Amino acid sequence: MPRRTLAGWGNYPRLECDVRQVEDSDRVAAAIDPRGTIARGLGRSYGDPALVGDGTVLDLTAMDRFLAFDEATGELTCEAGASLEAIIDAFTPRGFFPAITPGTKYVTVGGCIANDIHGKAHHADGTFAECVRRFDLLLASGEVVTCSREDNADLFWATFGGVGLTGLVLRATITLRPIETTFFHQEAIVVHDLAELLAALDDNDARFPYSVAWIDPLATGGALGRGVLTVGDHASREALPAPLQRSPLRLHAGPLLSVPFEMPSFALNPVTLRLLNLVLGTVQSHGAPIAHYEKFFYPLDAIGDWNRGYGPRGFTQYQFVIPLEDGERRMRAILEKIATSGQKPFLNVLKKMGPEGGGLLSFPAEGYTFAIDFPIARGLRALCAELDAMVIDAGGRVYLGKDAFLQPASLPAMYPRLDAFREIKARVDPDDVFRSHLSSRVGLTR
Repeated sequence: MPRRTLAGWGNYPRLECDVRQVEDSDRVAAAIDPRGTIARGLGRSYGDPALVGDGTVLDLTAMDRFLAFDEATGELTCEAGASLEAIIDAFTPRGFFPAITPGTKYVTVGGCIANDIHGKAHHADGTFAECVRRFDLLLASGEVVTCSREDNADLFWATFGGVGLTGLVLRATITLRPIETTFFHQEAIVVHDLAELLAALDDNDARFPYSVAWIDPLATGGALGRGVLTVGDHASREALPAPLQRSPLRLHAGPLLSVPFEMPSFALNPVTLRLLNLVLGTVQSHGAPIAHYEKFFYPLDAIGDWNRGYGPRGFTQYQFVIPLEDGERRMRAILEKIATSGQKPFLNVLKKMGPEGGGLLSFPAEGYTFAIDFPIARGLRALCAELDAMVIDAGGRVYLGKDAFLQPASLPAMYPRLDAFREIKARVDPDDVFRSHLSSRVGLTR
C-alpha cells in the first residue's frame, strides 16, 4: 500500500498516510483498515479531517458515477466521489445546478455530506442536508444501511457534519435546482464600518437569497469592519443582455492560471497584504451587475492551486459563528483581536446564517459567521486559542472542516448535541474504526 504525505487544502498539518484508492463501492468493505480508516475526496477540507497517520486513508474519487436522474424532480443518484464540478458540467446544460454549494466546485458529494457544507444562501436555503434525500452508509461492521429522514434517521443526522466518523457514504440521492441561466444579478454595497455592514446584511435578507461580505482585515478603530457586501439572485433568461441570451446555460472554461509552486514565506508581509487587500476591495466594489456562476460562486477556482500562495508552512482558515444577540459587540471584539494580533490575516468572508439544521455536528447556526485565512506562523496557535475562548463566551462554535488547532476541552462547549453524536458513534462504531487525525486531536475518537 503506497504511503504518501497528505494535507488538507491549508497544507497544514502534513502527515504520512497509507493511501488506498477504491474504484468500486462493492470493494470498499474489504478496504477498511481496523486500525483506523477515513474517507478522502478531493482534499478541500482545510485541516486534518481526511488524514490518519496510523491507519488508512481511502481515496474515493474514482467512485464518481452518476447512477440515475429524474428530470421531473431533479433528483440525482450518484456515487459519493462525484464532484460538484462534474455535476455542473453534466446537468447545467439540461437546466439544473447544485442546490447548495460552497465556495469551490472541487468537492465531492461525500465531502459535502461529511462537512454539511453551506454557501452564500444559508439564511434562505440551509445546509447541504436540505438537498439530500437519502444515502447509503457502509458501517464499521460491513453492513450497508440506507439513511434518510424516515429510515435510520439518527444516523442520517449524525452523518451530516460528522466528518466521516459514522461510516463511509457510498452513494447519495440529492435534489438539483432547476435554472434558466447560469448567470446572476448582483449588487455591490460599500460599507464603512461594522455597524453599517451588519445593518446592510439585515436589510438585504429578504431581497436576495445570496449574500457575502469581504472586509478589510487590517482596518481598526472607526474603520473596523469596512468592506463590501455582495448580494445576488439567479437571473432569468429574459433579464440577460441579448448576447448572453443566445447561450444562457454557459459553462466555465476551467482555471485561467495556476500557482506553479509554493511561494516563499516572506511573500506575504504587511506591505503586500495591504496592497492585496486594496486590490480585493477595489475588485469587490466594482462587480458587474450580471455575473456568471463561476465568478459569483467560485472566484478562487479561477486560480489553480491558489493555496500554494501561502508558502511551505501552509495556512489555516479560521471560521466561527456567533449568535445574532449581542453580535455586533462580540464580532467587533473578535475582529479587533485579529487586526491587532500581529498575525497576517488575508482572504476573508462574513455572512449571516439562518436557523440551525438537524446535523448533530453541523457547523451552521443562526448568527454571523466569519472566515479568515492565517498563514501558519509563530503565535498563531495561541491566537486561535484566544479566539476560541471568545467564540465560546459568545455562545458560538468553530467549523471542524476547517479547523487545525481546536482542543478537546472546547468541543463540548461549542457543540451542544455532542453527547447525542457520541451515543450513535459508540453504537455503530464502538472500536473507532472510522477516525482521523482531527477526531483524535479534538477527542471525538481514540
